[in-house]
Formats: sequence, C-alpha cells, structure tokens
Amino acid sequence: MSWTLRMALVVTLLCPLSSLAAPDPFGTLSVDEVAQKLGHKDVFLYDNNTREVFARGHVPGARWVDYKHVTAADLPADKGATLIFYCANEH
Repeated sequence: MSWTLRMALVVTLLCPLSSLAAPDPFGTLSVDEVAQKLGHKDVFLYDNNTREVFARGHVPGARWVDYKHVTAADLPADKGATLIFYCANEH
C-alpha cells in the first residue's frame, strides 16, 4: 500500500478522536479495511481536502469533491454503493 494512502487514511482515522464524546454515525475504517475495498466496482473513494491539497497528492482513484457543496450528481446512482470519504481536516 502506498505511503500516500496510508497517511491519508491515518489522518482520517484520527479526525474522530477530537470528538470522543459524540458517537460517529457513519463509522470509520482502518487503512487495511479501505485497502481491501479499493478496486471493487461498488466502492467509491472521495477526497474532501481543498482542491490545492488534492492537486498536491491524493489516494489513487479518489475523486475530489467540495465537502461544502456535495450534490447527488457527485455521487453514484447506486444507493447500495459504499462511499468512503477522507480528509486531513477535522470537520
């Protein structure tokens, strides 16, 4: 697994630690769990960093999406698909 993938997912997994009092309604995945899902036709990976951060580097296969303006058009039509979002920020 690439260093970029590991770092992006480690940061994502650490983000919820800042709000231990609030349960995470969506859950989190480990780096290994995400790696196992990548490449499956029903799994979609989204980078929620700024466009500049995305341009400097992102997990291979990830699509950039503006977390403030995500629309249905940004997401797959298949409602049963697995959507994985990651960022280096706490939001």
